[in-house]
Amino acid sequence: MNDPSWKVGVLFSTSGPLAVIEETQLRGTLLAIKEINEAGGINDKFIEPVYYDPASDADSFGQLAKRMMVEDEVSTIFGCYSSSSRKSVVPVVERLNGLLWYPTVYEGFEFSTNVIYTGAAPNQNCAQLCDFLMMNYGNRFYLVGTDYVYPRVSNKIVRQMLTANNGAVAGEKYVGLHARHHDYVAIMRDIKNTRPDVIFSTVVGRSTIDFYQCYADFGFNPAALPIASLTTTEAEIQAMGADVGEGHITAAPYFEGIENAAGIDFVKKYKQHYGDDQHTNACIESAYFQVHLFAEALKNANTQQTDVLRAHVLGAEYEAPQGQVCLNLNNAHTDVWTRIGKANRNGLFDILYSSRSAVTADPYLLSYAVKK
Repeated sequence: MNDPSWKVGVLFSTSGPLAVIEETQLRGTLLAIKEINEAGGINDKFIEPVYYDPASDADSFGQLAKRMMVEDEVSTIFGCYSSSSRKSVVPVVERLNGLLWYPTVYEGFEFSTNVIYTGAAPNQNCAQLCDFLMMNYGNRFYLVGTDYVYPRVSNKIVRQMLTANNGAVAGEKYVGLHARHHDYVAIMRDIKNTRPDVIFSTVVGRSTIDFYQCYADFGFNPAALPIASLTTTEAEIQAMGADVGEGHITAAPYFEGIENAAGIDFVKKYKQHYGDDQHTNACIESAYFQVHLFAEALKNANTQQTDVLRAHVLGAEYEAPQGQVCLNLNNAHTDVWTRIGKANRNGLFDILYSSRSAVTADPYLLSYAVKK
């Protein structure tokens, strides 16, 4: 007997410190599923999402992924924001031969035949952001991150890029996932004393809001000393207040306001569904387009058997809101665009730099000779 629907797992937090960004990824995922189902589904079957809230707890991601695959008989999972949560899920999908679609910027240096990576790798954002900052602000960076694998590996990459360009790290500090305003006070004092050219942030989640607000309370000027980030999106800017975020810099494949047909249509649909006051961001966008990539592969494969489906995924192309993207045949990462934006008073980003096309994924930074 054939299954009446295509069941897929959805794992994003709607509670805990990462909900501020993961909830937007959930929205992007569900919006894509809704669009596909309203268009008739895939081969006469609708996509049925099976959703659990891991509450921003990395261990819960792995436990719930196992529950999905064993009890709910799901083989495809869309989910995870933090690298800690991804690393909790990867052994599960590898052991049970599932397929995790991971829509978040990450630190690179990973490959699994059971993961499709649709967020930016370091060569698609970190390298270009470092070059931009050194050219426009200076080569003394103060590194601040949340204490887990992504910020630590990313900062190692930044340190090596600075060294290669006669730069220096003025300071390097890490905070817990639940860090609040008072946890940043000593860091801001140290920044005032060390006088770096740039604050390079890999702070994530709700703590990002406190970090930027503490910066503002100390009276720093983004025009002279910006916070540059790989993780601060329109969602965090909206939560902290556009006046607090204004002038700070982010690198991402996508920003709301990209003037192409797919991007304009995406924003229109998102606002119609979630409200005119809600902004899109890079995490929503990758969560959204990866479902459409999955749907096209599923249409051709007509099965969710991982080994068969994956063969139809690799090499697939899609006209995403950011522009044309492609699933790289060699490493299961996505060739995505590089963009650098500066936050404005409207809570959006003015684009300062954009690649002319998608940048080929190089998750091991072979072209940069940076080793983990």
